[in-house]
Amino acid sequence: MAIGAGGLGSPLLQYLAGAGVGEIAIVDDDRVSLSNLHRQVLHSTGDIGRLKVDSAQEALARLNPYVQVEKIVKRLDEANARALVASYDVVVDGSDNFATRYAVSDACFFERRPLVSAAIGEFDGSLTMLKPYERNREGAPNPTYRCLFPEAPPPGTVPACAEAGVLGALGGVLGSLMALEVIREIVGGFGDGDLGLLGRLLLVDARAMRFETLTYAWDENNPLSGRGAPGALTL
Repeated sequence: MAIGAGGLGSPLLQYLAGAGVGEIAIVDDDRVSLSNLHRQVLHSTGDIGRLKVDSAQEALARLNPYVQVEKIVKRLDEANARALVASYDVVVDGSDNFATRYAVSDACFFERRPLVSAAIGEFDGSLTMLKPYERNREGAPNPTYRCLFPEAPPPGTVPACAEAGVLGALGGVLGSLMALEVIREIVGGFGDGDLGLLGRLLLVDARAMRFETLTYAWDENNPLSGRGAPGALTL
């Protein structure tokens, strides 16, 4: 299930359909806008004003008519997140706000669904894979999204793409990498104990053309699986 059919969702969905992923659900309640087309390459000028899920479905059908696309015209939030993610094998979050990211990641923890999560800013992006309902090879719990980002930044401190702008090609880079992580999960890795970005955060700096990978770990104080938390792992 893909959250968003915008700057990250556009390349993600194209590569998943091209790879032959048979069923793809798209959650998005937004419409195509002219100002977004530089990064939302799944859509065209003829789609302006249409629901993104409708435009996306038609574009994917042209690419691979054998892919079944489920359109979910909703805004994912805390109230509906668990019900939405429960039916899918892999969840991919390309949303543009922290409220949705926390709602998705919490839901995937409780519903035991792998989550690929990415974000982009004006000149930078990040990507990680999350399976906090499992333990790693050393027996420690895998980290949650809240281990990585305990709290959302104060409102107004991190401008959205619509406010700050973003390089269109940057969305293409991160969206393609998201698809790579999803395919890795579907096929069980590419060999030699491959874990992809599980427990690692990929950072992309477009200005310096620099890619860095940071390792992060389980925080025993996180509210989902931390010691004493209601959702703590008991494996």
